[in-house]
Amino acid sequence: MPDSKNANSSISRALQVLDIIANASQSITATEINRKLKLPKPTIHRLCAQLEAEGYLQSRLNDRGYSPGAKLNKIALGVLSNNDFQRAQRHRILERLSLNLGETCNIAVLDGDRSIYFDRVETHWPLRIQLQVNDKVPLHCTATGKLFLSELSSIQRSRLLSKLALEQHTDNTLTSAAQLKPALSIIKKNQIGIDNEEFFKGMIAVAVPIRDSSNRMFAALAMHAPSARMDLATALTHIPMIRDAAAELASLMEDL
Repeated sequence: MPDSKNANSSISRALQVLDIIANASQSITATEINRKLKLPKPTIHRLCAQLEAEGYLQSRLNDRGYSPGAKLNKIALGVLSNNDFQRAQRHRILERLSLNLGETCNIAVLDGDRSIYFDRVETHWPLRIQLQVNDKVPLHCTATGKLFLSELSSIQRSRLLSKLALEQHTDNTLTSAAQLKPALSIIKKNQIGIDNEEFFKGMIAVAVPIRDSSNRMFAALAMHAPSARMDLATALTHIPMIRDAAAELASLMEDL
């Protein structure tokens, strides 16, 4: 029979690794994880390799270290989604913001090398872009995606962009790291993600970060609209209202 004590010990160590990764501000190496756990070097490397093989960790964003993988992200999304009270409160904030702005609003989270719509409220206007909750969108040409990219260190960003297919969706899409670098610097400075008809022709979007108590961005709140109804300059005048809603959402989701 399996040694239950050893099995429990292995599970506990794996959970400790996941906890450290989930609460890290950026991808970290097995050595950095082990500064807290103080396990034998072969043990920590074996644990990280097993968790990566199972999809709970991934090392794509930084060749040196680990960050949450698809399965860990899925667990996090599931926890957020399955809290009925929190979900209702969150959706009401989105509904109020959408009503005040008269446009579609959504919350997006990072999912590997794309962002995913976590919650969404559609405008009542018949002219709108049809995207759904759980739809995944590229990072390089969306307001939320570029906001996530701007949060990475320059080394992490360079490594990630070298692996992404920077597909051209419209004439305005930025399709090289050289084009994206100055745009992301401005986004980092202003804390406003911008999509100037880069993902869909005829659609603009702006986004702001949703941060936890440690100032880490864990989601983004965005508004998008047809450019025929709202230009980018007008959308930017609504940033204070969007930031107020983001602060409400941060407080609500932090209390989960």
